[in-house]
Amino acid sequence: MMKNSVMIVGALAVVLLVACGGGGASDDQVAQGLQEFRRTCATCHGQNGEGMPRLGKELFNNEFVQSKSDAELIAFLKEGRPATHPDNTRGVDMPPKGGNPAITDAQLGLIVAYMRSIQ
Repeated sequence: MMKNSVMIVGALAVVLLVACGGGGASDDQVAQGLQEFRRTCATCHGQNGEGMPRLGKELFNNEFVQSKSDAELIAFLKEGRPATHPDNTRGVDMPPKGGNPAITDAQLGLIVAYMRSIQ
């Protein structure tokens, strides 16, 4: 029970950072974000964001990620990007929430924290 409470408090802190436009997630939040990233995004974007041929783009120093606020990135992750979208250069659907309809905004916030750490 205590571990779940700590995780909830940590996730809420990330959501608050995002909502307030702040950054600076803790090392623990970044580590949690990496785990969420690996569960949700790694199939297409690689285990650490290095990208996968003909699938997801590399996320290191990614111009798209850098150009968006945390709230915009969470909204993008929630929406996804169909293969037919004009900005989709890979021709592969990026499913909403990485194909995990159960993922929460707090978990997406942790993924964004990880993505920020590799910029």
